[in-house]
Amino acid sequence: MKLLEIKIESSYDVEDALAYFATEDLKALGTEARRRSDFEQAGWLHDSTVVDMDDIPNLPDELEFIVYFDEETDPEETVNCFKDKLTELAGYGLKTAPGEISVDYVADQDWNTVWQKYYHVINLSRHLAIVPEWEDYQPAFKDQEIIRLDPGLAFGTGNHQTTQLAMLGIERAMVKPLTVADVGTGSGILAIAAHKLGAKSVLATDISDESMTAAEENAALNGIHDIALQKTSLLADVDGKFDLIVANILAEILLDLIPQLDSHLNEDGQVIFSGIDYLQLPKIEQALAENSFQIDLKMRAGRWIGLAISRKHD
Repeated sequence: MKLLEIKIESSYDVEDALAYFATEDLKALGTEARRRSDFEQAGWLHDSTVVDMDDIPNLPDELEFIVYFDEETDPEETVNCFKDKLTELAGYGLKTAPGEISVDYVADQDWNTVWQKYYHVINLSRHLAIVPEWEDYQPAFKDQEIIRLDPGLAFGTGNHQTTQLAMLGIERAMVKPLTVADVGTGSGILAIAAHKLGAKSVLATDISDESMTAAEENAALNGIHDIALQKTSLLADVDGKFDLIVANILAEILLDLIPQLDSHLNEDGQVIFSGIDYLQLPKIEQALAENSFQIDLKMRAGRWIGLAISRKHD
């Protein structure tokens, strides 16, 4: 069996958006990212790793985003979909150049594990570390919580700044046990982080079957079997209210979530948003204000914004 392989030369700015679009809208079998920064960082490791950038074939200027589809997928139609998406993202002010797209067919093999050598331990904070399943790690502090992760085909490895901002927001909010909803859970990483930090209960939602499977498997990898999973769009059809609602998704989808917050948030509840490009922040601020929410804290990493949000005080 062969797979249709589509490669997109673009920038770090659009990796999240392309991953979401490929998985959720085009129902890709899987995605892969070759980042120039991965090769650069491999050369910084304090071990025997030696990386000669000149010896790496077809090294992207920033990002080579690779998407895999069933071989029966129409390549021309799919390429046009990606071209339209890049044009849309450029309209948001995101860098998309060079935006070159190529098509090939490859053998169906274990391509999803090729990138593992470039995914290492992330010491996110004093209390959290993200550790790939295949790596051994001993925390410097006995009470540092370890999140074991096999991201598989689902979005959310902990590498991206948006995920890290969301996790830092959760850590800040979790000063006591809270009931938590992780909206658009992907690999389940934020739901797992909330559980590790002492949440009373955690609900993880996503529209993708693949994400539901990945979140369940990653939770089990961490010995967690009581995260509730619900396949739904955002908070649609979700019953009950929560002390903390977390969403690390694109700004245009957060705009759809904001009107759902009030009916799902406890009286003194908090909301953590991430995945917001700084150019999209004014739209989010306006929508929050129109729905009687206020921003208590802004966090920034590169061009990405994370927000801690609560209801407006009278």
